[in-house]
Amino acid sequence: MIELNWGAVTDTGLVRRHNEDSLLAEPPVFAVADGMGGHAAGDVASAMTIDELRRLVGRDDLTRGDVETAVSAANSAVLASSLTTRSMRGMGTTLVGMVLVVDDGCRRWLAFNVGDSRLYRFAGGTLSQVSHDHSEVQEMLDEGAISEEEARVAANRNIVTKAIGTESGADADYFLLDALGGERFLICSDGLTNELEDDALAADLGAGEDASATARLLTEHALRAGGRDNVTVVVVDVVSNDSGGDGKPSESEAAGVD
Repeated sequence: MIELNWGAVTDTGLVRRHNEDSLLAEPPVFAVADGMGGHAAGDVASAMTIDELRRLVGRDDLTRGDVETAVSAANSAVLASSLTTRSMRGMGTTLVGMVLVVDDGCRRWLAFNVGDSRLYRFAGGTLSQVSHDHSEVQEMLDEGAISEEEARVAANRNIVTKAIGTESGADADYFLLDALGGERFLICSDGLTNELEDDALAADLGAGEDASATARLLTEHALRAGGRDNVTVVVVDVVSNDSGGDGKPSESEAAGVD
C-alpha cells in the first residue's frame, strides 16, 4: 500500500485579473494545467484538460495507455473547441503531472508534461527537475546558445513549443518513476518558477512543513517575489510504501494477508 499526503494552492497573482490555471489533486492523479489564449479561452483550455484527467480519479488499475488516452482526448477536445468557437480560437494549455499506474505488476508514478509547467522531485535534501521544458528558451539552453542566467531574463522565455490544443500538443513526454517512501514532489505552473529559483524552491520544500503548508508557503513566496502570473502549486508526499519502496507487492500482500 502506498500512503500519500498532498496539498494544492492556486492563486491569480498580483498582476493578472484572471486565473487561467487549473489543477487536480485527487489520487491517483496530480496535475497542473496553465492555460494560454487570454482570459476568455486560457481558463477554458486548462479546465477542459483537467476534466479529461479527472476521469482517471479513484482507480487503482490504471496503465500508461489510460493516461496517454486521457492526454490525447484533452488535446482533441481543446483543439476542436479552438477551431469551432471564435472566442476560443488559438487557445491551448500546458500540462504537467503524475499518475500512479500499474507497470509490469508494480505501482509506479507515470509522470508527463507538455509545455513549460514543471515537475520536481525532492529527496534527501536534493531537488531535481523531472520534466523537460518545451520552450524556445529551453531549446537555446540545450544548444548551449545561452546561459541559465540569460534564460531567466530572456524576452522569449514564456514561448512554448508544445501545448495541449495544437496539432502536436498530445506529443507529451512520459517518465516512469518508482514510488519511494520519503520522497516529495512539486508540480507547478511557471508562475512559481519564474519568481523563485531552484534554491528557494528547495528551501521551502525542505522546511519541515506538511504538504499543504508547503504549498501555501511556496505560493506566498512567489507572491512576495512579484506574483506577476497565476501561481499554482501541488505538493505530493509519498509517506510510505509498504510494497517495499519499488511498487512490488510485499510477501504479506502477495499472500493476501491484511
